[in-house]
Amino acid sequence: MISKTTIDQVYETSRVEEVIGDFVQLKKSGSNFKGLSPFSDERTPSFMVSPVKQIWKDFSSGKGGNVVAFLMEHEHFTYPEAIRYLAKKYNIEIEETERTDEQKEQANERESMYLVSEYAQKYFEEVLWETEPGKAIGLSYFKERGFTNENIRKFGLGYGLDEWDAFTKTALDKGYQLEFLEKTGLTIVKQQTSGEARKFDRFKGRVLFPIHSMSGRVLGFGGRILVNDKKAAKYLNSPESDIYHKSKVLYGIYFAKQAIAKEDNCFLVEGYTDVIQMYQRGVENVVASSGTALTPEQIRLINRLTKNITVLFDGDAAGLSASLRGIDLILEQGMNVKVCTFPEGEDPDSFAKNNTYEDLVLYLEENAKDFIQFKTSLLAREAANDPIKRADTVRDIVNSISKIPDQIKKEIYIQECAKIMQISETVLFNTLAQIDKKGIADANKKNKQEQKAFEVVKNDQVVERVDVQYELERKIIEMLLLYGSQKQKFEDLVLKENNEGDLVLEPEIVEARVYEKVYLDLQEDEIELTNEQFRIIYYKLIENLNESEEFTVNTFLGELEQEMVGEVSSILMEEEKYRLDDWARKDIYPKEKGHGIAQLVGETILTLRCYLIKNRIQKLQERTKDSIDDNSEVLEEILNYLQLNKLLNAKLNRVLS
Repeated sequence: MISKTTIDQVYETSRVEEVIGDFVQLKKSGSNFKGLSPFSDERTPSFMVSPVKQIWKDFSSGKGGNVVAFLMEHEHFTYPEAIRYLAKKYNIEIEETERTDEQKEQANERESMYLVSEYAQKYFEEVLWETEPGKAIGLSYFKERGFTNENIRKFGLGYGLDEWDAFTKTALDKGYQLEFLEKTGLTIVKQQTSGEARKFDRFKGRVLFPIHSMSGRVLGFGGRILVNDKKAAKYLNSPESDIYHKSKVLYGIYFAKQAIAKEDNCFLVEGYTDVIQMYQRGVENVVASSGTALTPEQIRLINRLTKNITVLFDGDAAGLSASLRGIDLILEQGMNVKVCTFPEGEDPDSFAKNNTYEDLVLYLEENAKDFIQFKTSLLAREAANDPIKRADTVRDIVNSISKIPDQIKKEIYIQECAKIMQISETVLFNTLAQIDKKGIADANKKNKQEQKAFEVVKNDQVVERVDVQYELERKIIEMLLLYGSQKQKFEDLVLKENNEGDLVLEPEIVEARVYEKVYLDLQEDEIELTNEQFRIIYYKLIENLNESEEFTVNTFLGELEQEMVGEVSSILMEEEKYRLDDWARKDIYPKEKGHGIAQLVGETILTLRCYLIKNRIQKLQERTKDSIDDNSEVLEEILNYLQLNKLLNAKLNRVLS
């Protein structure tokens, strides 16, 4: 178990903008950072990170929290895994305390699968470097491909012994459970007629490429066979599992993410060796779809880091036209696409291997064409002088343009296409309008079908009522978080009887910390927060503010349950969504958030008092409605509350009807 000292050090050292910046492309927005949500498909950034408060909020999905909460949401880490990840990133030595047997058993299934995958990667790497078959077969193959020792180790490459159960036996001997070896696909289990289970290594006799998540966790493996066996697949991937979904993973993304964000461009290739060879040559912003057809999930993974993709094709790529379908998917995501093909007989692997870094970069710069130029020239060659094929080609290109969400880009591409294909812009715009019209009609048809499938009861002019008490309790939590430890001069209201015998509220100036003022006022009126989550957060805040001279939101978040961390971040970040940035440059000076803290605290508590008094009056009135008993005492209580309510509202400058 990780010690509290280590956890505190991790929270103090970690910078939320640095950690999230490894996964999402963030741009400065005033004192905050903005980016596209990594949890939903959006084109307008609504994901916000606050370096000052060390929290984040995703307004599209409603998620939010601190740096640990992000890793738990985005990477599906457990709490200890997130702490370990941050400790490794910031070179913090982890201090362990002895775990009980019960705590050891609490590791969940996904965590167990990750542990098995991590062990397998280390095992295969050790076989590659430390055994005779590994060095003679696996290492020799990687050296023949031109990979350096440094990069073989960097990418964690390995080798599986050509034995039926070498890995499985070793893993079981080390205490790893067969259940998780099978679920990750590392071991194949077959039941015999005798009832005995036979166990086989999935990757026996193959060189292995570990597949990492964006945070560097081992999700699965790609294995290449080195002998000519017609019955065996040349490449074999881990099967789909709870931790590995090939449609959501890009090979090399962990090693490329920082270079992609820095260069603001991502090179997309097909295979593992293409990635490693280009990375080794110095072009590090490169990832592979690992031989699978490109998916929207993979594109969105890149979209978090950059809006620009350059797709690299082999010089003699078979079925190049089919590969272009992936480009339409990229366009649909609102990204900018370029395409580059290598000379005949070359691929990214061979070209990077046989050329210097300067030559490779120069070639990519000079030969990367805009997708419209590439597609028109490619399809025009295929159509040649056939008018029917040429018409189909034009329609195909306009169909690709129709996928682009940006109207200005659409128009520019139509003009470009008209020049290249020597056809009038009017015809192309009419074709585009027909395609767009058909798309709208199809969407409307789908919506109607969905409406028929689910009966929707319409409530005309239903206005959602504001839960006043919820909003006021939320405001109390916000004030404590932002200003809890600050000293302020408050105007206390004391109920007194004047010379005429009337009740009046007389002001008294008192100096106190915000949390003391809030706590004493609520105690005096015996007010208990009704929202259970707010109540727990409230008492934890009061306790922390009372015990700590230097209260920080980041430290406080580290002591909360994760669901409460999300609630706190929502409270703190809601205001940031509507913050006015850089308005002073326009001679507009909005009032600072911290301006008039004492007034804000006083008015919030007063408003809550008025609301509760109003509720109390309504309940007392309900008691007198159908009662035949003497209600004089109740009526007197109502009159007292009405008088107090009038005085409090007068203080708030509110007119009561």
